[in-house]
Amino acid sequence: MAFVSETPDIHFTKPLFCGILGNTLISTVPGISGAGPTPEKTLLTPVLDAEFITCGQITSLPFKPNTPTGCPTPATITRSMMELTGISPLFINAGLRHPPTVPCLDVLGQVAGDPRYGDAVPAVNDLYMRGRMVGKFLSSMSDLLVLGECVPGGTTTALCVLRALGYTATVSSSFVNNPVTLKEEICDQVLARIKNEQVTKPLDVLRVTGDPMMPVAAGIADSYTGTLVLAGGTQMLAVCGVIKAMNACMPIIATTSYVRDDPTANVQEIARQVGVTVYYVDPAFGDLGHAGLARYCIGEVKEGMGAGGSMFLAYLMGHSPEEIRQKILETVNLYG
Repeated sequence: MAFVSETPDIHFTKPLFCGILGNTLISTVPGISGAGPTPEKTLLTPVLDAEFITCGQITSLPFKPNTPTGCPTPATITRSMMELTGISPLFINAGLRHPPTVPCLDVLGQVAGDPRYGDAVPAVNDLYMRGRMVGKFLSSMSDLLVLGECVPGGTTTALCVLRALGYTATVSSSFVNNPVTLKEEICDQVLARIKNEQVTKPLDVLRVTGDPMMPVAAGIADSYTGTLVLAGGTQMLAVCGVIKAMNACMPIIATTSYVRDDPTANVQEIARQVGVTVYYVDPAFGDLGHAGLARYCIGEVKEGMGAGGSMFLAYLMGHSPEEIRQKILETVNLYG
């Protein structure tokens, strides 16, 4: 297929890439997230990814930007695109367990709790309003905003949010073998809480079962005046579900073909239900001769940290698919 599923008609002069960082205790449930070597260490991933994208290396801990199987993390892709485009990335601390090691905008959020046992994001209204403030600020410095995220465990919170909003949704995973049964068990418990408490308003849904990235992203979407691209898969579809429920202006989404082609997730159907346009980037990693990147093609990792959106941005800025692929290959070869 083509490098991008469809070429959009977007005009801009001041592009910006921004990543929202957050944690949810859902990621510490054994077996739920592959975004870290252990469940507890998934809470470190957003900090380390932002450090790698900003600095080109991880210096705070002896980690390499690869999964245990040798698959390059999405942060390596995003880092390579920042180098290719010359864009300096900006990060937002929406609610992290560990302090960030690079400069971030801080919206004073907290780690999301486990929604099976209590409200996940008690300060949801504050985070939404602070997101609106950030959106106004970013409007003054850009006219195209590619907004990514890093929230380990976020596909499970996305499942809960989408189902609570009434969508027939199944979601992707960073694992090759999606832990569907475990996600469904968690979702069933959360939906029982939502039903018992008669929660219907979109921000209340996020309060009960979201993560800190979601209200911040929704707030930015409400106030940003340029073209907004949400860079991610089912997590950003959940944000769009919230945006639609709030009758706000719908952004577009850019993600990878690996998310679209996940047989355990109905990404295109969710997009149709929500009414959002999604652009899919196919980087053809299986053709680059790198065994780790080829694992994306069998369903490992698939997306994350705005990787699909960063490639989409590079393409919009005039870089050819060949340039983009070569830059990614050069970057990942630096790390084995």
